[in-house]
Amino acid sequence: MLKFYFNGAPNPTKVSLFLEESGLPYELVPVDTRKGEQFKPEFLKVNPNGKVPAIDDDGVFVFDSNAILLYLAEKTGKFLPSNTPKNRAQLLSWLMFVASGLGPYSGQAVHFKQAAPKDKDLEYARNRYQFEAERHYAILNDHLAGSHYMVGDTYTIVDMALWGWARLGAFVLGEEAFAKFPNVKRLVDEISARPAATRAIALKDKFTFKTEMDDEARNFMFRHLKTKAA
Repeated sequence: MLKFYFNGAPNPTKVSLFLEESGLPYELVPVDTRKGEQFKPEFLKVNPNGKVPAIDDDGVFVFDSNAILLYLAEKTGKFLPSNTPKNRAQLLSWLMFVASGLGPYSGQAVHFKQAAPKDKDLEYARNRYQFEAERHYAILNDHLAGSHYMVGDTYTIVDMALWGWARLGAFVLGEEAFAKFPNVKRLVDEISARPAATRAIALKDKFTFKTEMDDEARNFMFRHLKTKAA
């Protein structure tokens, strides 16, 4: 059976949504990153990058949430658009847009607002990542003005990838985010109302993950700070 290494962060939640939507059997393997479980040898065998999520599909290891979505969609034949060159190009382009843009810039925007040292010298970095996160949301919002889903009228893994981060848009960009990007909000609300989305979000509640951001957690999650201090 497929093993799904996860926690409740945005990237694993994308994969949770696919698994719950598809009905593909899987075994949950929690990875508590605040306890450093992502650096255990058994997990690094599956994902040498030491990040969640990852899957072990009977000895086939796949990591990176967007790669996992594409792998599982092609394996099951589910949540892909009709197989035309145009649709394939759109699917890959927007999936990589989320993978290389929306996710990383959103994550860094949150990091510099919430976790980075409160240093005035970091104002440039905070502004840079906030600007880029908003720029990506604006591109998505413009695209969704003329398309029900990210690839035409078909609910696909691209929508799942977007939802993983965009459902937290207010946390990333501020409370006014969804007022500025109503088309993104429309899609997020539609996906969030699906029963599979409710189940996907609730998966984390099956386990007890560490919530304290103490020195141990910071040393595991932000190892550059530990190295600098040493």
